[in-house]
Amino acid sequence: MFDYLSYTVVTVAIGTAMLGAVAGALGSFAVLRRQSLLADAVSHAALPGVVLAFLVSGSKDPLTLSLGAAVAGWLGALVVLAIVRLSRVPYDSALALVLSVFFGFGLLLLTSLQKRADASQAGLERFLFGQAATLLAEDVKTIAILGTIAIGVLIVGWKQFQVLAFDPGFAAGLGWPVMLLDVILMLLLVIAIVLGLQAVGVVLMSALVVAPAVAARQWTHRLGWMVILAAAIGATSGVVGTVAGDALSKPGRPVPTGPTITLVATLIVAVSLTVRRGMDRWSRTT
Repeated sequence: MFDYLSYTVVTVAIGTAMLGAVAGALGSFAVLRRQSLLADAVSHAALPGVVLAFLVSGSKDPLTLSLGAAVAGWLGALVVLAIVRLSRVPYDSALALVLSVFFGFGLLLLTSLQKRADASQAGLERFLFGQAATLLAEDVKTIAILGTIAIGVLIVGWKQFQVLAFDPGFAAGLGWPVMLLDVILMLLLVIAIVLGLQAVGVVLMSALVVAPAVAARQWTHRLGWMVILAAAIGATSGVVGTVAGDALSKPGRPVPTGPTITLVATLIVAVSLTVRRGMDRWSRTT
């Protein structure tokens, strides 16, 4: 039964709200640069990093596993860029290749670990689909700190990132280090994705990055407002998804929070598309 004063629900709601805000803000740049699938590739590429971090450290400390996920996710993103720049392989094919190879390798490692006689590896599978209910106050604090750093870097480099999103050729003409800016922006996206792995999982995290940005794009043509709206939609999806999941859960039949959050975000996208299209049709007929 849902309890409005439940400490667990409040903690998870705060964590997922911050996660949704960071993912939505940074996801706006991925959507505008037509790199939405990059979020999917990075989230799937993070899985082998989680397993390898456990194998090396022997610990299931969230910070250690997140660090492994971040390294693997960023490596996957860099591999995509390298393939595109050094070969004739198109961008979408490079994404598909990296996604399948890294994720397949991660599943192979995870399956091998599950066959071990001990139970020390138990719980790693939660990174596949997420388990938001396991978020603790320490996890929320980590999301707050790293999320604030990511948004802070975005604000400091706002002018450069804004030009990069719309006209990288013009940015290069101004003498800006386009490659470095691209890598930094990609690193920020990796941070947002890694922060959400425990709550949403590698399979669904890309939806939390893309959906708020797509919904926000329907209501404004200005990047600043789009980022703000996407952050607000992401935060709303986190809170509503957490509350709805807890309210719908029954003893012995819990409703997973991560998928509920992504469904809420998708519903907001559907409503935004429908209402916006209706407004456009009405304006053309008047």
